[in-house]
Amino acid sequence: MTLRRLIIASVLGFTLPLSSGLLADDFPERALTLVVPWPAGGAYDLAARLMAEHAGTALSVPIVVQNVTGAAGSTGIRHVAESDPDGYTLGMMGTHAIAQSYMNPNATPLDELEALVFIGPEPAAFAVGSDTGITDIADYLQTLQESPGAIINGNDSPGGFSYIAASMLESQFDVTLTKIPYQGYAPTFSALLSGEVMSALLPIPLLADQHASGQLQILGVASDARHPFAPDVPTFKEQGYDFTAEDFFMLYLPQGVPNERRDTLESAFYTLLEDEAFQLAASEVGLVIAPQPREASSDYLTQRADEVYEILSSANLVDDALTR
Repeated sequence: MTLRRLIIASVLGFTLPLSSGLLADDFPERALTLVVPWPAGGAYDLAARLMAEHAGTALSVPIVVQNVTGAAGSTGIRHVAESDPDGYTLGMMGTHAIAQSYMNPNATPLDELEALVFIGPEPAAFAVGSDTGITDIADYLQTLQESPGAIINGNDSPGGFSYIAASMLESQFDVTLTKIPYQGYAPTFSALLSGEVMSALLPIPLLADQHASGQLQILGVASDARHPFAPDVPTFKEQGYDFTAEDFFMLYLPQGVPNERRDTLESAFYTLLEDEAFQLAASEVGLVIAPQPREASSDYLTQRADEVYEILSSANLVDDALTR
């Protein structure tokens, strides 16, 4: 709140409430930029634009979504890490940020990022093209066991979540895929739908309509529970396979943002994520919203980093220079 407003309030004999955007320095005074490290049309982009649409719930300024793509998400992460730490630029991260920090010596280390708010998990679904003739997970695995590399799988570039999920599947079931990289979920989905690739591990909201219409088939959900967008599809565990692969959404800041501004952003975005109208809109597009504040988000990131490291290490994907 400015001095002028305080004087006016005092003279008139009432107090003005502090909103999330009104602190000592009136932060924020202009639009916030939310960097998404993947192309438009994917799950990260969808979540970011939904938050921008509902920004007025908790912020006095708009959110501008900026897609900064490339290098399996590393370019966008670096863009945020190197931005001015004034609180006006923040980013959205997931498993890709952790993976790249172990796979790519030039990627941004996690200690250059500060977790802000955990948004929610993003379980993967395992889908195949309708013309593959594959009807279930057992059939899929048998095909690979009999003919290693026979199935062309669409995925992110090395380090992206769908690449990691595919590598996890290869490692756990001792099979080999022919992995074709794409720049994000949207082009991978297009490749699966067109028949350019035969399978993919992608978020269910991208696949549900085409699964329902028979254009592709979801073989299994790689989480502990079925997804409301595809309630007919059993989990891997229900089919006898102990396999889970979940990505996540988290907001983060570059290191060095003043504590007061960081706290303002944490409060505002946590309020936004808990808003009933926002949660309803998110559920309608298949997003799972389970917000956690900054400290819990930081703990989650540390735990998840340990888990991802073990996954990458067992798949021989950790760069020698980054080995623990």
